[in-house]
Amino acid sequence: MARLVIQALKTQGHTIELASQLRSRDAVGNPERQRRLKNIGEKIARRYLRRIKLRPKSEQPELWLTYHLYYKAPDWIGPIVCRELDIPYVAIEASVANKRAGGPWDLSHRAVVDALDQAECVISLNPHDSHCLPPNLRNWLLPPFIVADEIISARDNWSQHRRELVDKYNLDPNKQWLLCIAMMREGDKLASYRVLANALRGLPDLQWQLLIVGDGKARDEVEAAYRWASPNKVFFTGELSSQQLAHTIPACDIYTWPAINEAYGLAFLEAQAGGLPIIAGNTGGVPAVVTDGETGILTSPGDSVAFAAALRTLLSAPVRRRAMGQAAAEKVKAVHSLENAGYRLDQILAASRKDYIKPGLPLLDYGKNNSTS
Repeated sequence: MARLVIQALKTQGHTIELASQLRSRDAVGNPERQRRLKNIGEKIARRYLRRIKLRPKSEQPELWLTYHLYYKAPDWIGPIVCRELDIPYVAIEASVANKRAGGPWDLSHRAVVDALDQAECVISLNPHDSHCLPPNLRNWLLPPFIVADEIISARDNWSQHRRELVDKYNLDPNKQWLLCIAMMREGDKLASYRVLANALRGLPDLQWQLLIVGDGKARDEVEAAYRWASPNKVFFTGELSSQQLAHTIPACDIYTWPAINEAYGLAFLEAQAGGLPIIAGNTGGVPAVVTDGETGILTSPGDSVAFAAALRTLLSAPVRRRAMGQAAAEKVKAVHSLENAGYRLDQILAASRKDYIKPGLPLLDYGKNNSTS
């Protein structure tokens, strides 16, 4: 997503400079590691400032942008640089976990709190994250976005790609193909695979086949969850390249994923760009990318019975399924495109630099002004 943010800003003519490649993440809660990273960050900041100050003022940064700021990965560099250069500090995807105060991540947690106290604003891709921010902090919502050119192009040749999948996996072209794309790992991903398996087990009377794209350390457990199914029901593809995915998505009929504790899932956007309706769990930021009743059906998180009912609804209503798929493709193009994201980011950052929010500024998320200040 950070690379996509850079691409989006470049569509508006912004020059992006990568200030550092420091990885500040402490996954295990090691206070000594956090102190070392803090010291390294301060040294990098001073070195960067010395280099920047040799440039003419017109070639110095106007704003600092940090992506994904949270207690395991604080920003040890940006706040120092912003104070010294007197430029705005902006974070994309930030959250505060107050329960980490006083614990093994205390130093990193306090760094996040201090950085957000200094921040001009936060840009949230997941509306759910807004609940984890200080209430007095200006927060803009930016719809998640993707570059879907390859998928959209493949959509024009969906019948050819469908024939390719028939030949490769021995799929039945007369049945409806369900698709899910996810890593195979313990925890929420495995739980989601099991919810999907339980839901499908309750639909023996319908003509469906499931294509599972993904791999990982929990593959054996995932495959075990589907052993009840006959060999011509569930197909495991392993990992696919971006081109293979682009060809696979529009050749299928429905994208399905229970999404237990999912942030928002770029795969949902990719599937919709391919013209597929979505069946997913109504959790986290999923409603930010799937409109219930319009581009898909959202169900109670972890409820395999409700999930089965949603699957039955679309599998039994091909006209509605196609209409939802068309609506999904249109919404991705209108709301979740790189160009739309670039425009919104440009306006937000311009407002941050000028330190004002112009009434009626078109920074609206899904047609509503979700900013707070």
